[in-house]
Amino acid sequence: MSIHKFDQVQLSHGGGGKEMNSLINDMFFKAFSNPILTSQEDAAHLQLSGATAFTTDSFTVEPLFFAGGNIGKLAIAGTVNDLAMMGAIPEYLSCSFIIEEGFAIKDLQTIVTSMADEMQLSGAHIVCGDTKVVPKGCADGIFINTSGVGKIIKQDISVKNLQADDVIIVSRDIGRHGAAILMARDSLSLDSELTSDCATLWPIVEQLIAANIDIHAMRDATRGGLSAVLNEWASASDVGINVDEKAIPVSSEVQGLCELYGFEPFDLANEGTFIIALPRAAADKALEIMTQYCHCDHAAVIGYVTEEHNGKVILNTPWGSSRYLDIPQGELLPRIC
Repeated sequence: MSIHKFDQVQLSHGGGGKEMNSLINDMFFKAFSNPILTSQEDAAHLQLSGATAFTTDSFTVEPLFFAGGNIGKLAIAGTVNDLAMMGAIPEYLSCSFIIEEGFAIKDLQTIVTSMADEMQLSGAHIVCGDTKVVPKGCADGIFINTSGVGKIIKQDISVKNLQADDVIIVSRDIGRHGAAILMARDSLSLDSELTSDCATLWPIVEQLIAANIDIHAMRDATRGGLSAVLNEWASASDVGINVDEKAIPVSSEVQGLCELYGFEPFDLANEGTFIIALPRAAADKALEIMTQYCHCDHAAVIGYVTEEHNGKVILNTPWGSSRYLDIPQGELLPRIC
């Protein structure tokens, strides 16, 4: 019996019988098809050599669909981006679904299709997975876990490698994902075309690596946003970081939402924005690659590394004052990824 004859996911779709086989064959195998996955072994048989990056993440975003993406696109982009930030080619992914009984089949198909589409941007493949269906009320729609493996082709990218006089570059305007989730969650009807920045970053990173850019550190600014990344770097490398607030790209829509809710854009999550630390001499070339070849139109140098105030991030304001840019505290936006 085809999965598409059902309107909703049933408990039997996780029971190991005909319905589960239909779900796996008619939807998952069809969308994610590759020889390793469709061999249907208990574990994927991989050929790995050299330095390898391995990461995992779980996704529980609320709402599941938002302007610019959905939980499926987010799951693939998020894990691929974690590999990319380590200078690793995204190669193999695992994917596990926890689906609530009653979840709409058409919504599940939309999520799965978006995952397949997003993988094409990096060349990664889902080679193993798992499906669980839980009784209604035991999960909030759908949760997805993805793990990723990739070959490291650019060594020595680390949070501990920042050096004095490195510059800090952000790839695009910040805070879009957190702001888009906020709008969707609170059903705000604003005259705005704000979308999440949810996107796969490997194509950009691949170009930087191919150009032999001397990357010291690189991180996608997800939960905790720009503030969290810069504070983690300052602490791990035992350096100070100075940031110019005027240089940080923030869209008018994000700025307006922050003023409305009392948030700071530096603290809001991103899902397709990364921060890079590299020698000052390499900054112009990196920006040229990012803006001309990778559509990072708002990429900008926003600060530099110093040997003063080690472990701290200093934000220089447009009014000539300075303050600490602290790591975010408390709960700003629940369920953002």
